Amino acid sequence: MNDSSPASGRQLRISAHGYEAVIASVGASLRMLTHEGRDLVVPFDADEVRPAYRGATLAPWPNRIVDGRYTFGGSAHQLPLTEPARGHALHGLVAWAEFTDRDVSDERVVLAAVIEPQSGYPFRVEVTVEFRLGADGLTQTVTGRNLGTGAAPWGTGPHPYLVGGAGRVDDWTLTLPASEVLTVTSDRLSPVAVEQVERHPEWDFREARAIDDVFIDHAFTELSRVDGAAEVRVVAADGRGVALSWDESCPWVQVHTADLPADAENHRIGLAVEPMTCPPDAFNSGVDLVVLEPGAEAAASWRFTAI
Repeated sequence: MNDSSPASGRQLRISAHGYEAVIASVGASLRMLTHEGRDLVVPFDADEVRPAYRGATLAPWPNRIVDGRYTFGGSAHQLPLTEPARGHALHGLVAWAEFTDRDVSDERVVLAAVIEPQSGYPFRVEVTVEFRLGADGLTQTVTGRNLGTGAAPWGTGPHPYLVGGAGRVDDWTLTLPASEVLTVTSDRLSPVAVEQVERHPEWDFREARAIDDVFIDHAFTELSRVDGAAEVRVVAADGRGVALSWDESCPWVQVHTADLPADAENHRIGLAVEPMTCPPDAFNSGVDLVVLEPGAEAAASWRFTAI
């Protein structure tokens, strides 16, 4: 980039089948996605510092590592606390990295960045992100490849804020095919226990229902799937909306109602839906943690489709 580049990096625009997407090179971020002119995600301006991880690619972990501390391969590590108010390491290491182009065409963009060994994550991992448009929507695939000589812990996911249509989160209907929820502490959102959603009916959206004023900032699992795919649907009163589906590489999904009561302009303007290869704090729990051996790679995909 140069001094004249927008704050969010180089702008890569693709369009096909009525869809249009703009990917910003900083964080390989999905800055905008529309279908026939209708927003499917909350956009942000090109020359704007990306707000609230909106559309960012999360790697080598999604969500939080509690206290930024973990042990891997018998060695203890301390990451920078990038969520200082709660004292956690949040959303990985590439959200503010500049990605380089691997391939750019009218319907496809491939970007890449390398996580260099550093304090708290002394591993070298290449992150490749593909955005591809088709008749079924926008598919994003993230691949981690271990370039180092020892094993590396790995996880990934996206951070889009879905837009059901007119209005805000309270006005939309949600379908979330998850039978288990990870409960968290109220102050720091640190993981507590996986429980059946029947015990927490406010978070049971297995049957489509209005979100109303329900607060959600939780990870869900035990996902019902059709032909291997789980799907979240967010729909407005007119029956239009957006679906986000993903493959079995992501057994978890974080859902957040984007509550910002002190910021009326951005309060509950989109529903964050984040398929994840592992749950919060997986570097400590080991649950669904991917371990990349030297030279090995792991990929995960999800798709945005207009309803």
